[in-house]
Amino acid sequence: MDEKFLKQVAEAPAVALGRTLDTSKQLVKDVTNHKDMKRAREYWHTLGPGLTTGAADDDPSGIATYSQAGAQYGFQFLWLAPFTFPLMAVVQEMCARIGLVTGKGLAANIRAYYPKWVLYICAGLLFAANSLNIGADLGAMAKATQLISPHLSFDTLILGFAIFSLALQIFTTYDRYAKYLKWLALILLAYVFSALSTNLDFEKLLTHTITPVFDVSKEWIFLVTAVLGTTISPYLFFWQTSQEIEEEIMQGKTTIALRKGTTDKDIKDMRMDVWSGMFLSNLVMFFIIAASAATLYANGVTNIQTAADAAEALRPIAGEFTYLLFTAGIIGTGLLAIPVLAGSASYAISESFGWKYGLYRKLKEANAFYGVIIISTLIGLSINFLNLDTIKVLIYTALFNGLIAPVILVLIILLSGSKKVMGDKTNGPITTILGWMIALIMGLAAVTTIYFFFV
Repeated sequence: MDEKFLKQVAEAPAVALGRTLDTSKQLVKDVTNHKDMKRAREYWHTLGPGLTTGAADDDPSGIATYSQAGAQYGFQFLWLAPFTFPLMAVVQEMCARIGLVTGKGLAANIRAYYPKWVLYICAGLLFAANSLNIGADLGAMAKATQLISPHLSFDTLILGFAIFSLALQIFTTYDRYAKYLKWLALILLAYVFSALSTNLDFEKLLTHTITPVFDVSKEWIFLVTAVLGTTISPYLFFWQTSQEIEEEIMQGKTTIALRKGTTDKDIKDMRMDVWSGMFLSNLVMFFIIAASAATLYANGVTNIQTAADAAEALRPIAGEFTYLLFTAGIIGTGLLAIPVLAGSASYAISESFGWKYGLYRKLKEANAFYGVIIISTLIGLSINFLNLDTIKVLIYTALFNGLIAPVILVLIILLSGSKKVMGDKTNGPITTILGWMIALIMGLAAVTTIYFFFV
C-alpha cells in the first residue's frame, strides 16, 4: 500500500480536529462580533436627547470661545473640560429626570411651583441670549462656508442657513428631525481628528489637564465666564427637559397623565444618554482648546474673533486636512445648534404663558410656539447686519447666561429634590451637593464678571 496514503490516513483525525477547532474559533469570533454589534446598536438606540443636547453645546460660538482660550492661554484652560464634565452632566440629568417624572417641561414646572415673575424674567433673558447666540452662529457658518467657496455671498449664506433651519423645525416631523440631530452630532468628532493631526505635546497636555492654572486678570475672568456660560448654558436645561417630553409623545404618551411617572429602567437609559452626550461635549471642548494651543498659541496667533478666524488661522500652520475638518465642524455644529437655541427659547416662553407647544405639533396647531422660533432666528439674522464686534456679542451672551444660570439652577435643584414634585425619584446626596456647587460657581463667575466689567 502507498506509504503516503497510509500517512494521510493516520493524520486524518488530527487534521479533522484542527479544522474543527479552526471552525469553532471562527464561530466564537463571529458570535462575539455579533454580540458586540448588537450591544453597539442597543447603545446607539439608547442615545437621544442627551446626545443632541451635549452636541448642541459645542456650537460655533462655543468653538470660538474654546479657540480663543487655546490661542490666548495655550493649554492652561484644558483642566476646565474634565472639571465641568460631571457638573454639566449632573445638571442635565436633573433636567431630564424632571421631564420624565412630571411629564412637563422645565418652564411649566417652574410656573406651577414658583412665582411667575421669576420665570418671565429668566425666559426673557434666555430669549435675548439665544437670539444673540443664533446671530453669532449664523455669521460663523457663513464665514466658514466662504473659506471653502469664497465666491458665495455672505448675505445669501446667512439667509440660506436661517431659512433652512426654520424649514427643518417647522415642516419636518419630529421623528425625522430627531434622527437628523442625532446623526449630525457625530460631526463633532472632526475636532478630535483635527487636534490629533497636529503636533500635540502630550506631556503638557496631561499636566494642564490635571493641574488648574488661575489668573485674576480681567481677560482671564471674562474668558472663564465665557467658557462656563457656553458650556453650562441655560438653553440646554430647557431643551433637555422638553426633548424628553417629545420622545415620550413620539411613543404615544400624548397627555401629561400618560407621561407622568417613570421606571428605573427609563432613568437608567436616560442617564446613559445624558452622560454620553456631556462626555462628547467636553471631549470636543478639550480637543478644540488643545488644537488651538498646539497651533495658534505656539505660532503667536493669540486673538480669535470668530470660529471661522480660528479655521483660517489653522490653514497655514496645521495644514489643509486640519483646516477642512475644523471648517466642516463649524458648519455642521451650527446646523445642529441653531434649532436647539431657537427651540429652547420657544419652549421656555410658550410654557411660561401656557401656550400650546412642541415640535411634534404642526404650525397651525402651535402658532405662538413656532412664532417665537421664527422671531428669535430673525433677530439673530439681523444682528449680522449691525457690524457688531463678535467677541463682544459672545461675552454679552456669556454674561446673560451667567446671570440666568444660577437662578435657574437653584430652581432645578429645588424641583428635582422635592418629593412633592418627584416622588421617590428625588436627587441623591451627591447630586444635591454637586448641584449647589455648580450654582455657587456660576453665581460667583457672574458677579465677578459684572464687577470687572464696570471697574
